[in-house]
Amino acid sequence: MARKVLTAEAIKQLVDQENVKFLRLMFTDINGIIKNVEVPISQLDKVLSNKMMFDGSSIDGFVRIEESDMYLRPDLSTWLIFPWEAEHGKVARLICSVYTADGEPFLGDPRNNLKKLVREMQDKGFKDFNIGPEPEFFLFKLDEYGKPTLKLNDQGGYFDFAPVDLGENCRRDIVLELEKMGFEVEASHHEVAPGQHEIDFKYADAVDAADNIQTFKLVVKTIARKHGLHATFMPKPLHGVNGSGMHINMSLFNQDGTNAFYDEKGTEQLSETAYHFLAGLLQHARAITAINNPTVNSYKRLVPGFEAPVYVAWSGHNRSPLIRVPQSRGLSTRLELRSVDPSANPYLAIGSILAAGLSGLDQGLLPDAGVDRNIYSMDETERKENHITDLPSTLHNALKELAKDEIIKDSMGPYLYQSFMDSKSLEWAAYRQQVSEWEREQYLELY
Repeated sequence: MARKVLTAEAIKQLVDQENVKFLRLMFTDINGIIKNVEVPISQLDKVLSNKMMFDGSSIDGFVRIEESDMYLRPDLSTWLIFPWEAEHGKVARLICSVYTADGEPFLGDPRNNLKKLVREMQDKGFKDFNIGPEPEFFLFKLDEYGKPTLKLNDQGGYFDFAPVDLGENCRRDIVLELEKMGFEVEASHHEVAPGQHEIDFKYADAVDAADNIQTFKLVVKTIARKHGLHATFMPKPLHGVNGSGMHINMSLFNQDGTNAFYDEKGTEQLSETAYHFLAGLLQHARAITAINNPTVNSYKRLVPGFEAPVYVAWSGHNRSPLIRVPQSRGLSTRLELRSVDPSANPYLAIGSILAAGLSGLDQGLLPDAGVDRNIYSMDETERKENHITDLPSTLHNALKELAKDEIIKDSMGPYLYQSFMDSKSLEWAAYRQQVSEWEREQYLELY
């Protein structure tokens, strides 16, 4: 979505013209969960002068209780009035970065960290890191109490249409609301699994793209509920069907507006920059999996047989490897990382991807040859001969890979890295202690 540069005065005029009565100050915690402080519009001057405080000790991954006072600094380019009506007037939002009481950018804010990584990229001579996400989600029916069930509202399949796809009306309303808010929606369709959907919107530079993903999730969940449905971005809500991914299409752009990944005379018309960046992604693939697939449930999706990648390899011609190079060239030249799922914190995910790719550039790395065979059909010996390794199979293993990768850890900074590791280690520990219904069915009578 195109961002308009608005002044504080322009925002005040819009508030009067559009009858805005409430303002949501949105930010994102370490786990990618959208948080917001809602204030009446009477507090607008305080918000625009960067004086709005909140208690950071109540937010996952933020600060201890003795240093809890934090400021929300709004990014005025993120001003947006929600198109749905509220009972007492309209609601607008501003996405904020978090600052300490001393007026410094808070090191535990994922958005601040992504902005820092973008500045480091720009110092290397690039202008933009463009990201085109492809988030998928499921729609489930709500029960009479408004709680999500596991009942699907359709039995559609890939690119099906009504009457098989009963989610079409909901999906259409989501698209219409997104377009009202300035999103340029490129495609929307039913995905492979029943009840599963995908809406693709136009690429944006790194920070805007992460903001857009968070806004997109909010809109999808809001409109779904108006249809009596629950939208979930959980990676694998159902056994035996495809999970939900969020493929990330990416490209670096030069200062002159040209695509740094494109070289008309290069092998496959890819530049040396593209190959170095690709090699960096492959080298750090196992470590960034912890960030791109950050839940216990993420690894129920990353298994063979359901189209999700499980092997570290790349190709320009098939969809089984981790990284695909779509055939478009020129300004559309890009790499597609297929492992990311929509439970990922988009600021952390995009930041880790950028850091991995730039490290490949810094070191002049080159990837092994692309693999144009179906990797799922290879045996272990063949994969080893082609230098193909596996992605981590559990969150625990992914966290161990992250802990060994100094480049990705450095890109997060010690505060953010430790907050992430603490949160995810607790999640894994809690999961390990659970006894599942599957275990009882398998073992209770047998032993």
